[in-house]
Amino acid sequence: MIYSEKVMDHFTNPRNVGEIPDANAVGEVGNAKCGDIMRMYMKIEDNIIKDVKFKTFGCGAAIATSSMATELVKGKTIDEALKLTNKAVVEALEGLPDVKIHCSVLAEEAIKAAIDDYYKRQGLEPVSGISENSDHHHDGHSGDEE
Repeated sequence: MIYSEKVMDHFTNPRNVGEIPDANAVGEVGNAKCGDIMRMYMKIEDNIIKDVKFKTFGCGAAIATSSMATELVKGKTIDEALKLTNKAVVEALEGLPDVKIHCSVLAEEAIKAAIDDYYKRQGLEPVSGISENSDHHHDGHSGDEE
C-alpha cells in the first residue's frame, strides 16, 4: 500500500495525542471488523473547541486520520467541527488507499461522538445522530455518509 507523505508524517509524528483530564466532551467509536478504536477528548468553551486530543488503537491510517482530524477541528466552533467530513480528512492527508477510507469515517464519527457527549453534559439533545446507538459500527464499507 502506498501512503502519502502527509499520512506517513501524521502516523510517525501524530499531533494531539493523549487525553485531556478535564475534558468536557469525550467520544469513542469503534469498528468491530478491523478492531480500530478511537477516543476523542475535547475542551469546549464558548462553543469553541479550545483543545482536542485523541487516543487511537488501530492501524497507521487510523492514527493518521485521528491526528489530522484533531488538527482540522482545533480552534474551530462546534458547528464547523460538525461539518467536518471524512472526505475533508482524506483530502487533507492527500489521499488514502480505498481499503483505509473507513478509518477517516471513524475519525469523523469520533469527533461527532465527542460533540454529542458535550451536548448531553449540557442537558441538550445530541446533534449528529451518531450516538443514538453508542456501539456504532461500520461494516468497513466506504462511501460518503452525508
